[in-house]
Amino acid sequence: MVVERIIPVEYQDEMKQSYVDYAMSVIVDRALPDVRDGLKPVHRRVLYAMHEMGLHPSSPYRKSAKFVGETMSKYHPHGDAAIYDAAVRLSQDFSMMAPLIDGHGNFGSIDGDSAAAMRYTEAKLSLIALELLQDIKYNVVDTQPNFDNYDEEPVVLPAKFPNLLVNGADGIAVGMATYIPPHNLTEVIQAVIEYIKDPSVSLAKLMKHVKGPDFPTGGIITNKSELSSIYEKGRGTVRIRAKIEEEDTGYGKTNLVITEVPFTWSGNKSRHIEKIYEMARDRKLDELSDIRDESSKDGIRIVLEVKRGVNIENFLNKLYKKTPLEDTLSVNMLCLVDGAPMTPTLKEMIHYFVEFQREITLKKYNHLLAKAKDRQEVLLGLLRAIDVIDTIIEVLRGSRDVKMVRACLMHGAIEGIRFKSKRAEKEAAKLAFTERQVDAILGMRLQNLIQLEVHQVSEELDETLKHIQSYEDIVTKEDVLLGTIKEYLTAIKKQFGSKRKTEIVDIETADYVEEIKEEEWIVLVDRFGYVKTTDVANYKRSGEDTQKEFSFACSALNIGKVGFLTSKGNFCQTKTMSLPKGKMKDKGVPLDTIFKISKDESVVWMGSVEELLSNQWLFVTKRGMVKVVAGVEFDSNRSFIAATKLDDGDEVVSVKLVQSSYGEQVVLLTNHSNALKFATESLSIQKKQSKGVKGIELQESEFVAEVWMLQKGETLTISWKNDDIDLHSIKVKKPGQKGGKLKGKESERI
Repeated sequence: MVVERIIPVEYQDEMKQSYVDYAMSVIVDRALPDVRDGLKPVHRRVLYAMHEMGLHPSSPYRKSAKFVGETMSKYHPHGDAAIYDAAVRLSQDFSMMAPLIDGHGNFGSIDGDSAAAMRYTEAKLSLIALELLQDIKYNVVDTQPNFDNYDEEPVVLPAKFPNLLVNGADGIAVGMATYIPPHNLTEVIQAVIEYIKDPSVSLAKLMKHVKGPDFPTGGIITNKSELSSIYEKGRGTVRIRAKIEEEDTGYGKTNLVITEVPFTWSGNKSRHIEKIYEMARDRKLDELSDIRDESSKDGIRIVLEVKRGVNIENFLNKLYKKTPLEDTLSVNMLCLVDGAPMTPTLKEMIHYFVEFQREITLKKYNHLLAKAKDRQEVLLGLLRAIDVIDTIIEVLRGSRDVKMVRACLMHGAIEGIRFKSKRAEKEAAKLAFTERQVDAILGMRLQNLIQLEVHQVSEELDETLKHIQSYEDIVTKEDVLLGTIKEYLTAIKKQFGSKRKTEIVDIETADYVEEIKEEEWIVLVDRFGYVKTTDVANYKRSGEDTQKEFSFACSALNIGKVGFLTSKGNFCQTKTMSLPKGKMKDKGVPLDTIFKISKDESVVWMGSVEELLSNQWLFVTKRGMVKVVAGVEFDSNRSFIAATKLDDGDEVVSVKLVQSSYGEQVVLLTNHSNALKFATESLSIQKKQSKGVKGIELQESEFVAEVWMLQKGETLTISWKNDDIDLHSIKVKKPGQKGGKLKGKESERI
């Protein structure tokens, strides 16, 4: 009989607890690095799997798929793509100050090229990666069961250099994120040694060594004075810009050559260059005549060809202000300390690293001390055994089995052993070797009895005694322990240290003074809602048929603004220079990608904002509502505001300029062939928030189809046929103008 056990649980409580468990799992097991080795779990598992496979710097390269599969099957069951992506980053010298994997093949590029598939690339551990792994054989770190309890994996790697600061880290957890910039290995190790000498050292003294982040892509940090605040609080902002050199090309022209890029370009350099190119194409960087990426294996070289007569200093300020050539990095030195997320200062990070070094160094030398003492015990046993070798031989020859031999050698038990002489029997009764010594004696080869071999054992014993004394000093004397840590840190610095790549200065962000030559442009909107600008000359050269393809065309100054009134009653405005510029045949861009308007929203009026603000405007809606609004109502810095109030289902069909002093007449024409004419003087000026007044009485399904504004003396002739108005036949006749022949059976003059 099966008994069901149902435990009532509050849904709210269960969701809270489950979310907390999930969040902590992401924080601890995925997203955040450990302050001790600077690695996230996936990176640690990849390196450990490669170490266990023997993929050391001296071994041949192996297929990446090999160690990815090993990592996934034993330690990290989260998918091969995630593991390979993590390994690829560990191999990239443009992402890591000290790459931990030596990749062979296509492991991506600074341009943003993806790495080749894992079946094509090969890899092994880099030389500096051994400094994270080589002491693991001394059992200096704790291990834990892997995900299926079949294997063991280290909780942390015994890192012998401060990898967290050297290579940095970034990750997004639940409700928190980390970004620790990379630093120069020489500077960081020197700061650690300074701390070991004096744990009370000030931040200012530490920063004499750690001057600031050091990026593999170089560049220039421009807010030096703010770095101390970052290292004091564990968070802040680093402003970094590209290194740009001026290159005189003669004939009064100067090229700007980018030789180092911000670290934010790492892995997407081509995309940023494309962004600068697009800005130049859209006339936002009109000073540029060409952009070329001449980068090679020898380094970065991006050439910006500047037009003749451009103020280079002012243009550089423009580049830094408007392009990714200057960028910011938000530093948040969040990491795991004792398994919990914490944001340590620079000094605290060094403190935790030194304490970890103290711990693993003590464990290492306690392990070596125990091994040395074991070896000392064996060597002493071998030397003593050589002195009584004849007796031991008689014990071996006179015993029935190994058990009897061991009992005699360890405890002097001679019962049952047949000796050839009483002397040997008496000496055998005095034997008292340890178990370890007995094992060594029984495994000793006859060649060990040669005098030279005996001498070598004696020398090894002397060397072992020296090691024991050295190890005991390290584990018992604090100054010797710290001195040992400083020695191997110094050795790592000497072997792997390098000069700083990133320059650190204080540069005030210069204001860019925009130098724009005032020009008249033509703004065009076609029937599909695509907008663009073009030169007046291009517009005039185009034929009448080409011009008719555009629903709206207006002239505007390039330094001014263009406004759009839409059928949904919205007003949008933007700088003329912000619109794409091209030739008449170019397509332009949809308005709904520039403004937050719907795709079915159409333009009913377009013109310069200056014209809009300085005049009065007639609004006519589809349901016959009319009103006159002063243009100043639309004076706003916002790019998008409501231009009028509409009833549900209603929309604006026309916006016309009102010149009240000229006595204009407005003609409304409906789809049912009804027309109404009235003077603009009969309308009072209203606010843009108002709906207006009813301009024409409409029947069901009837709506305003066309609107005309007639100046004084103008007439409008409408022709219709079978109650349907022929809109193509509508003609406006100005005073003194001869009318044309009208189509249709009947006509009426309004």
